Amino acid sequence: MNNLIINQCWKLNSGINKLITVFSMITIILGGVGSHLAMAATCENPEALTFAMVPTEESVAELQLYKPVTDRMEKLTGKKIQFFMPTSYASVVEGLLSKFVDVAVLGPYSYVIANSKDKSIEVFATYAKRPGYMQEEGPGYRGVLISKRGSKFTTIDSLRGSLLGLTDPGSTSGNLMPRVAFTKVIGMDLEKFFGKVVYTGSHELSTVAVVKGKVDAAFVATHRFDNVVSKGEASLDGVNILWKSDPIPQDPFVYRNTLCENIKAKIRETFLDLKGQPGAKKFLDNVKSNTFVKMSSDDYNIIRDLKKAKDARKKKKG
Repeated sequence: MNNLIINQCWKLNSGINKLITVFSMITIILGGVGSHLAMAATCENPEALTFAMVPTEESVAELQLYKPVTDRMEKLTGKKIQFFMPTSYASVVEGLLSKFVDVAVLGPYSYVIANSKDKSIEVFATYAKRPGYMQEEGPGYRGVLISKRGSKFTTIDSLRGSLLGLTDPGSTSGNLMPRVAFTKVIGMDLEKFFGKVVYTGSHELSTVAVVKGKVDAAFVATHRFDNVVSKGEASLDGVNILWKSDPIPQDPFVYRNTLCENIKAKIRETFLDLKGQPGAKKFLDNVKSNTFVKMSSDDYNIIRDLKKAKDARKKKKG
């Protein structure tokens, strides 16, 4: 009798254990599915995407040149594309940080600043430049110090006490590089070497200011200088090149990586597979490029090093 009871109890416990095992498996499976759904729910899937770019002298004209690109992005993502017209480099960064802007073109320095504040701002591509008047071929450019040909400013030393034009506080070649790399050449801060330092608002405006004699010298990006030459407002023979920086990676195309993966994939496809698409040639011709290339955050470490040096110098003075 006791053996019978024991056997029945054993069978009952065995059945209960099997049920527990089954329920445990169901819990694990449902938990896994729930976690997957929760992760999927955390990505952003907006009804529309906002696109912005750092301002240039021809920002309004570039809106039309970007239309084949934004139309392609709209088709691939299935999202309406809204264009945000910025007033400065900082306004594009703030748009990304506030999640108002989803996709953007930044300067290398402004990208590093944005990425340091929010790691979700991620670079995915840039354009490989064609060789130009001053621009070298490839996904990089240089910052150059120019003065007007025929002026007395023919050497770096001749610029002591002169009027210098910078572009924007968020510019790499128009502000960061001069304040870090070039100050090593002159051995002092820009404000101590030059008589006055002003911001013009863009590389194009800096170039024109030099040509028209409104500033004695200016730091400009090689590819931006080429834009002014193409418009007939400057020439390579019309300026002195007094200094060149090391190569700088081209303007990063970024998105917020909190967007859902399928959306990010289509945004990348928009640019990386742009070559040969209808209407793309005019856009690529405008940016003096044949194609886009993949970029990663590490490609901009040279800018991070420059920023770190600049911040350290500023802290030391403080």
